[in-house]
Amino acid sequence: MLSLGQLLRPGLRDADSLCLQCLLKLSRTKPRQRPFSTSVFRFEKIGSTSNVKKLWRREYFSANAAPRIAQVVFDPITERSGNLEGPSAEASIPHLNASSMSEDPALTSEPPHRRRKRLKEEAAAAHTSEKFLPSNSSSNLSTLSAALPATSLRRLLTTCLSLSKPRLSFLIVLTTATAYSLYPVPALLLPTTTISPSLSALTMVFLTSGTFLCCASANALNMLLEPKYDAQMSRTRNRPLVRGLIGKKGALIFAGLAGVLGVGGLWFGVNPTVAFLGGFNIALYAGVYTPMKRISVLNTWVGALVGGIPPLMGWAAAAGQSASGSGQWQELLLNENSIGGWLLAGLLYAWQFPHFNSLSWPIREEYKNAGYRMLVWSNPCMNGRVALRYAVLCFPICFGLWWFQITDQGFLFTSSVVNAWMAREAWRFWRKEGHKGSARGLFWASVWHLPAVMVLAMVHKNGLWEGIWKSVTGNDEDEDEGWTLSDSKLILARDPPPPRLPRTAKSMQDDV
Repeated sequence: MLSLGQLLRPGLRDADSLCLQCLLKLSRTKPRQRPFSTSVFRFEKIGSTSNVKKLWRREYFSANAAPRIAQVVFDPITERSGNLEGPSAEASIPHLNASSMSEDPALTSEPPHRRRKRLKEEAAAAHTSEKFLPSNSSSNLSTLSAALPATSLRRLLTTCLSLSKPRLSFLIVLTTATAYSLYPVPALLLPTTTISPSLSALTMVFLTSGTFLCCASANALNMLLEPKYDAQMSRTRNRPLVRGLIGKKGALIFAGLAGVLGVGGLWFGVNPTVAFLGGFNIALYAGVYTPMKRISVLNTWVGALVGGIPPLMGWAAAAGQSASGSGQWQELLLNENSIGGWLLAGLLYAWQFPHFNSLSWPIREEYKNAGYRMLVWSNPCMNGRVALRYAVLCFPICFGLWWFQITDQGFLFTSSVVNAWMAREAWRFWRKEGHKGSARGLFWASVWHLPAVMVLAMVHKNGLWEGIWKSVTGNDEDEDEGWTLSDSKLILARDPPPPRLPRTAKSMQDDV
């Protein structure tokens, strides 16, 4: 074993060649030159000061105390050694690096058993979230865009598509097209539909493309206002603005162009009422819903309004093609035939609560840490009740679609099966407060519920199968030649009977 004099030689002052016992010996101060009459300890031990004594006594059995104790042991040596000074000494000892000594004091003083429990819960939550939620299309496109050349056109287009949230935008376009196709027009396969403007293919193109551009504008503005907070959440930290794939100025230009083209296309290709609804939805989503997420839990209800407007756009687009008056918004949205559009809007409004409340459950702590006021962490019990309440509300809404002759009677049965599935999962979500897989079950039930109900509504459109049957059999007229089936109702057609005049007293005498 090396002696103390050998350890003090300059060639052996490297901290990597010193053990802890030698460091303890070197920490003792040199003997002071005092008069013979003065009694003093020749060596001062490492634990002689009160602070070090408390440190050893309080944290000797703590696993997090080693860096702090070693730092106290090492400080006196750095003061007297020429080669062990500053950060080089910390870097030379593996277990005394800067990262270990710059830990949060709250985490450093955390007991080991609580730290293990916390790490276990965080790992379980991360694992659950990773298996729970599907991959984010915007994040996937951002990863693809980052791998492309920086100056390529393909990278720019991929980044812009990522800003638009294509999966969400496609779902909104689907609801708009469904409402357009469900508007009560002449039976789809009758010859009269070839001259009917209600099913114009050009109008459908303007409607879907304009709606998609409006969605892209709203989503880009949402990302533009929240890059700081998106970076704090696992599902949004890979967005293009967070990764620096596009600047704020570029995102603003894209959002502005998409909004102008979308609203302009709806104005000139559909009608002004639909264009106003598209522009209003952009302002409501980016100007009200986005900042409100950090203020109040009512942001979820405002976001549900945003999702309920696209079906009204589709319904107003179809109503404008067959409007008999001036085509003002009152005629398109407030007449007796507009009840179907409001029912579809109510269905979209109600659907969003079980969907979002279950989606936000696995990342509730991320919402809380990022400062978003969400019901899932502020009031978990109410979060489950709201999801169950609006899941049950889908039953009377689908019943209303049949009652007002938007769909046939078969839709009443098929939609009830899908609604019962989501209501059952919402009940489990409420009873178990999201635990034991209940949140995952409700999320996937809501994911499949909306497209299933939309497709079933189009399949069960009132009068559709009657028109198909008549086109197949060739029997286009009803048994009574004076009546024909149009707009799913029996109306008086060609060759109406002459009006009957009131009988006079003279005519009655003549009969006699």
